[in-house]
Amino acid sequence: MNFIAIDFETANHLPHSACSVALVMVQHGKIVGEYYTLIQPETEFFWRNIQVHGIHPEDVRDAPKFPEVWQKIQTYFQENRLIVAHNAAFDMKVLAGCLDYYNLAQPNYLSLCTVRTSRKLFPEMQNHRLNTVCDNLNITLENHHDALEDSRTCAEILLYQSSYFGVEPLKKLVIPK
Repeated sequence: MNFIAIDFETANHLPHSACSVALVMVQHGKIVGEYYTLIQPETEFFWRNIQVHGIHPEDVRDAPKFPEVWQKIQTYFQENRLIVAHNAAFDMKVLAGCLDYYNLAQPNYLSLCTVRTSRKLFPEMQNHRLNTVCDNLNITLENHHDALEDSRTCAEILLYQSSYFGVEPLKKLVIPK
């Protein structure tokens, strides 16, 4: 298994309002690297988002804006690279929204959602939220909605699934972007 797990936190409901991002790099079934940064969005924070992730406007005042962050992470989105997220529709929408907002080219990559894989492989779970899946698989999640911890647990979920079920059922759920 070679993939990048990603998680964004946002300042509000707008898809270009990323205020943090984390990547966890997995090669040959092992976590080999991590990246995390706060991002200064060019939009206001909504109180509910702050309540969820705990990131305040003053926390990102000196953080880089998305184009600077993209310069550092865009190599991870090479052609046919597998990008994994828990609720991938949200994270891919934020990525696309930030790229569109700054007129940056959209990369081509493969996407896999661990909510979707969990629904398929663990239909008996009461729900497939990140904390529920982690609890059921005995994966530690201490600080939910911290982008680095969420992306790390997402990676661990997919590694668990691939070791328990093999990669074939997972391959059927990969979506090209």
